[in-house]
Amino acid sequence: MDTRLGILLWSQATDWDSFERSAIRIDELGYEHLWTWDHLHAIFGDPYQPIFEGYTTLAAWAKVTKRARLGLLVGANTFRNPALVAKMAVTLDHISGGRAILGIGGAWFETEHTEFGIDFGHSPGERLTWMDEAVDAMRRLLAGEAVTSPPDGRYRLSNLRLEPAPVQDRLPIMIGGSGERKTLRSVARSADMWNAMGSVEKLRHKLSVLRTHCDTVGRDVAEIELTAGCKPIIRSTEAEARRLWEAQMAHNRTPMADVEDDDTFWVGTPEQVAQEMIDRKALGFHTFIAELAAPFDDETIERWIGEVKPMVDRA
Repeated sequence: MDTRLGILLWSQATDWDSFERSAIRIDELGYEHLWTWDHLHAIFGDPYQPIFEGYTTLAAWAKVTKRARLGLLVGANTFRNPALVAKMAVTLDHISGGRAILGIGGAWFETEHTEFGIDFGHSPGERLTWMDEAVDAMRRLLAGEAVTSPPDGRYRLSNLRLEPAPVQDRLPIMIGGSGERKTLRSVARSADMWNAMGSVEKLRHKLSVLRTHCDTVGRDVAEIELTAGCKPIIRSTEAEARRLWEAQMAHNRTPMADVEDDDTFWVGTPEQVAQEMIDRKALGFHTFIAELAAPFDDETIERWIGEVKPMVDRA
């Protein structure tokens, strides 16, 4: 199976013109999908940096791109009522001519919730319970069903049906995260795509847990597109790539000590990045999504699809 590539542009520490220009270039180069975050404060370094809102970004990108699919990696379930999220995803699907992906996760950044006055819940487990209920409702709404929330649930949907229907026959839901008891159970039940990050060993274990959940709910894990997240910086030498990494982190007010041990930063040559992907491809991950920090790096964007992808496809 050929490798599929998508790019997530960090929505922090950028101006709009640069943000949009990079999105257009990614679309022109033939990437499968284009993503951004769903955060209200910066999540790398100083939280009080400029950052753009997610869904309005996707809507704007939909009008300047032609082929790349569009989604949040991932939407914060706590930010919006799930029926509203489904409605927004359907609207994005129509704006983009059938290119929307509904990304969703439990949310984790307490500061943005506190300062924006959004209910953060009492624990990660509670937020993931909310997400599971939300994803079930969104899956049914996108399929054209009339949905009423359970009486003991968090939400209060009442015989709701969405009109118009999505452009796509099945608008895909992406769930991000690797929590073994709740998140991966939600993935097994409802997701079309799953995004995970980390070492080969970690991904192997999480995939085993996901398979167990799929067996429990009677679903073939092959129905779920496995996507691996990464943060590549590509240059002809590792030293060159390192210099760019340090400059980007400085621009994002992020001390290198905060990211040195983050194994999702793949900083090096095309061959080094390709090997990281090949190792994960052997587990069944054929889709890779690169998070790129501002200032956005055209060389990495061009070399990842132009040089690295062919190496991985041949492996």
